[in-house]
Amino acid sequence: MMKEYQVVLIDENRRNGDSILDSSSWENANSLVDFSSPWSNESFSKIEFRALWDFDNLYFKFKVFDSEIYIDEKDNGFDSIGNSDRVELFFRKNNSLNPYYCLEMDTSARLMDFEALPGKVFDFDWKWPKEEISLKSSKDETSFTVEGRISVKSLNQLGLIQDNVIETGVFRAKFSIDENQNYEPTWISWVNPNTAEPNFHIASSFGKLILLR
Repeated sequence: MMKEYQVVLIDENRRNGDSILDSSSWENANSLVDFSSPWSNESFSKIEFRALWDFDNLYFKFKVFDSEIYIDEKDNGFDSIGNSDRVELFFRKNNSLNPYYCLEMDTSARLMDFEALPGKVFDFDWKWPKEEISLKSSKDETSFTVEGRISVKSLNQLGLIQDNVIETGVFRAKFSIDENQNYEPTWISWVNPNTAEPNFHIASSFGKLILLR
């Protein structure tokens, strides 16, 4: 049975101007903290994921209780984002993964968005429609936060909402320096895909976001 997370429905008038949601709105959301790193014995910082929706947008918020953040700042390209601490959401129509869609967001709210096919076939020319998604990030002394808004319109156009369910992978990549002074990732997932090596790009890594009405 797939893991499930219930996305609370909120009044669509709660959004203020350009802000994604105000802080009081997030108090209504369920807190998901059930993350693991099946391929590592190292401990990792607490991750708190929340999501809400109205009939126009799906909202999400990652709060990661980690102040030691690594960002590759050589440029704003996908290679740089892919070498940085980040959080990730993958969406699929069904377990064929043909196709599925990936949003990888670093702590500066830079976005790596692409369409994918089974076997890690990635189309980096594909983009989530810019007007249908927005992100923001913030940091304090103990944590970083990445928040986002994705339009229900775009999710429906991609066939990603089925009977009020969005099949979703929720992930984090944490980079730490190793004994050779290289930054290496720890891979963290909501759903344990039961693979020998780290792999989010597999059907068993997805759960269900249930859109409550």
